[in-house]
Amino acid sequence: MYKLGIDIGSTTAKAVVANNEKTILYSDYLRHNADIKGTLLKILQQVKQTIGSGIELNVMITGSAGLGIAERIGLPFIQEVMAASNYVKHSSEEINTIIDIGGEDSKIIFFNKNSTLPVMRMNGNCAGGTGSFIDQMAMVLGVDVQQLDELAQKAKHIYPIASRCGVFSKTDVQNLSAKGVSKEDIALSVFNAIALQVVSSLSKGMDIEPRILLCGGPLTYIKSLREAFARVLELKSDSFLSFPHSNLIPALGCAFADKEKQLRINIDDLITKLEQSDTSIATNESNRLEPIFKNEEELIKWRENKSKNEKIKSLKGFSGNCFLGIDSGSTTTKLVLTDTESNILYSDYSRNEGDPLQAVAKSLERMAMACSENNASIKILSTCSTGYGEDLIKAAFSMDYSIVETMAHYKAAKTMCPNVDFILDIGGQDMKALFVENGVLNKIELNEACSSGCGSFLQTFANVLGYDIKDFAKLGLFADKPADLGSRCTVFMNSSVKQAQKDGATIDNISAGLSISVVKNALDKVIRVTNKEQLGKKIVVQGGTFLNKAVLRAFEKELDVNVVCPNIAGLMGAYGAALYAKSLNIENSQTITKEQLDNFEHNVNNITCNGCSNHCLLTINSFKNNPNKFISGNKCEKPLSKKNSLKGKNLYEYIRNKLSSYKPVKGSRGTIGIPLVLNIYELLPFWHTFFTNLGFEVHSSGFSDSHTYQQGQYSIPSDTVCYPAKLVHGHIEKLIKEKYDTIFYPCMSYNFDEKMGDNHFNCPIVAYYPENITNNVEAINKTKEIKFI
Repeated sequence: MYKLGIDIGSTTAKAVVANNEKTILYSDYLRHNADIKGTLLKILQQVKQTIGSGIELNVMITGSAGLGIAERIGLPFIQEVMAASNYVKHSSEEINTIIDIGGEDSKIIFFNKNSTLPVMRMNGNCAGGTGSFIDQMAMVLGVDVQQLDELAQKAKHIYPIASRCGVFSKTDVQNLSAKGVSKEDIALSVFNAIALQVVSSLSKGMDIEPRILLCGGPLTYIKSLREAFARVLELKSDSFLSFPHSNLIPALGCAFADKEKQLRINIDDLITKLEQSDTSIATNESNRLEPIFKNEEELIKWRENKSKNEKIKSLKGFSGNCFLGIDSGSTTTKLVLTDTESNILYSDYSRNEGDPLQAVAKSLERMAMACSENNASIKILSTCSTGYGEDLIKAAFSMDYSIVETMAHYKAAKTMCPNVDFILDIGGQDMKALFVENGVLNKIELNEACSSGCGSFLQTFANVLGYDIKDFAKLGLFADKPADLGSRCTVFMNSSVKQAQKDGATIDNISAGLSISVVKNALDKVIRVTNKEQLGKKIVVQGGTFLNKAVLRAFEKELDVNVVCPNIAGLMGAYGAALYAKSLNIENSQTITKEQLDNFEHNVNNITCNGCSNHCLLTINSFKNNPNKFISGNKCEKPLSKKNSLKGKNLYEYIRNKLSSYKPVKGSRGTIGIPLVLNIYELLPFWHTFFTNLGFEVHSSGFSDSHTYQQGQYSIPSDTVCYPAKLVHGHIEKLIKEKYDTIFYPCMSYNFDEKMGDNHFNCPIVAYYPENITNNVEAINKTKEIKFI
């Protein structure tokens, strides 16, 4: 008897054929790129070729995208957790916990010996810490996932990176990259952040007990990710189970299910049923928008009406003074060389692939080569940098000055349109709206941490759907019924895209819908437009995203205006920097020469600053034949400040020293541990003195650090409680491990009843958090030797 288990997830399709002895005869793991029916047919044809035509199979299916297939062709469906439970039930290994990371979801499943049903914790709509998150981080660094793993194996340091959201993480990764941190260290930091995210957000008061089965594609194939979980959970490698088929656990669970719950069917009949099935339902007309362009004739006419804004001059045979601007952005590097009339002689636009210094060096080399090929004789009078890597580029290449990117974009737009009222710039990860009143920059609005609606937003979807970004953008120009996908973040939008596909939307309609979403996000979330008149009559749009004609036209249609989009929209930051360099009136630039560029060398040295208790990990960037250094990683000004600067009184240092002065005194009545958290900061002097005088030996848990947080993160029941409250869990764990007779952490009165002010209440978290600890730190109840008061 052959058994077929199928698992169709958010990004991949998995299948297993096993016999009665549970021997795996066939398995496959494929990315479906949203073509679920086609991918499953391919798998079934492989099964037929491997096992044989006309064979009978017992079939069951699972997975987030498997339910639709199950309903359409009549297959029995089982929920993923129950499928995983089936596998555990039939496994010869003792498994207490499963940690499963998939394409867009992550799960921790706890198996209790005293209960027949497992307990599951699963991520919500956010795909932070999942396979798609890893794909995004690899893309930011310009590598594939396997290379990301290889980089992490060579790393030396771990930096803090947010992993709750791929967008926050991109910001952290770009900042680390712009500060000269190596790709190796960034890669390791990404995997460490994922482990922290999964453990802290999913355990929620449950113990992650060995042995732990690590499953799902990322944990099966990425060694650095498995090591990160061992490091975060502080467990040895023998506490974990992982084997070549760990990515197939739910599919194996389907194959191992009771035969009464499976469907008995011939392989040929199953293939025929799938081929004849309609895997999309009727198009939902209510979720459709107007076409961006009705036909090619409308596009041609629209292009003819757009102003050219020509500022480009040939480099061939040029001889004279020039100015150089470099924009080191989040995902791309732009370089512009201008003459004294502000015409662009040369420009370069390239992806930085996570290494901004090399990207700029290569751009400068290409510029030098272009000058040589065109017999151009140039003298660069002054230079200026801007963008994410503004300070690093300035130090590395001895640029004469740097300018904040909002001002660079303003200068460029004002040159193109002197009476501009409003400027919108959409880049790779940020969006800037600049309001101009009476020729003066009056207000600036920026997207905050979220990059939905930016260039990387479209890039991500193009990659997920298997397209190059340029080809993907063109698809939407003539889409007849663009899908209404709203204006949400990339992760939430995944759900909208999948629903649109189920509703019969084609790829071109999805492309058009995403371009419209970019515009809606800009207007609704960043600019917050209430009426179009507030933007003025002269509107300039710029940034690489507006090179996508579908986005540009959607913006005009949404506001019913004709906007100015310079033909150098993607270069405006670098152009503005070059304009600023011109205004400096410098005649002898200090920027490195061609000879120095040929010998350019970048060295990174990591040291720990001991100037205070933060012990910041400083990254010191130095450059060959260049006295400049660029220091990053500092949380204060000490590494950069003058040694003889005036010092004031440090109240925080006084408090720490005062609390540290309360040392344990040997007592005859036993030991008491007090967590140094929340209100205990203020009350430690009282409680320490009180219990010491009663004859107890009083110990505090000491000051918090990142390790303290990690020790207790598994028992935190809420993502939204404040960070000081989350730290309490680690302090309690620390006191438990130090085995004091009693842990004293009392509830407080909620109402102080001081009657001396309007607010005489304790924060409810401060007042009652000890009850939370009682209910969620299992060791409190398990360890009978410790009394918790």
